[in-house]
Amino acid sequence: MPANVKHATHLLKPLRLLLLGAPGSGKGTQTSRLLKQIPQLTSISSGDILRQEIKSESTLGREAATYIAQGKLLPDDLITRLITFRLSALGWLKPSATWLLDGFPRTTAQASALDELLKQHDASLNLVVELDVPECTILERIENRFVHVSSGRVYNLQYNPPKIPGLDDITGEPLTKRLDDTAEVFKKRLEEYNKTNEPLKEYYKNSGIFSTVSGETSDIIFPKLLDLITSKFGQ
Repeated sequence: MPANVKHATHLLKPLRLLLLGAPGSGKGTQTSRLLKQIPQLTSISSGDILRQEIKSESTLGREAATYIAQGKLLPDDLITRLITFRLSALGWLKPSATWLLDGFPRTTAQASALDELLKQHDASLNLVVELDVPECTILERIENRFVHVSSGRVYNLQYNPPKIPGLDDITGEPLTKRLDDTAEVFKKRLEEYNKTNEPLKEYYKNSGIFSTVSGETSDIIFPKLLDLITSKFGQ
């Protein structure tokens, strides 16, 4: 936690936040920090849900794994059905709900489908923030990233290394590389992301709820992100 962020933030009105950003831009890290800083906030990560499905080898998981291994984004209908079902199951489809979406929607078709669902329950998104991180920084992060598969804990050999090389801090189990954590596959993912991101940004800019926060590290980005949220929704 950055030194200038000390006290918990209290929101004065419901926040329904979407974090946008290229793969490896730190959406998961920013989400974790926001959850610690804002007690009212809960989150749902499309990446976490997909990894759970892949691990369980469900029909959805097996289908998703074939796209991910090739560095491709999932088809709109596949991810939209999964996320909207989860939103409903969590009871987040109500005006008083405060929550954060990480990694979904990724296309204007997904965004439109989500908007229609949320409007039916008077629970529309009211803030969309893009994490703007240089591509060279992202590729360097990915080359140094390892994960503990069963828990989802992520380590980076440069700035968040495990206490014992190659082993998870909590369980002592071996760390692994994700299938898509190579520069070759990730470049493809970034290319795919950039193709769909520009139209998505325009979609949300037109709605008047879009902002961008830029920086090379999570410690630089987080205070900016928190200031943006508190200026609009908190104190």
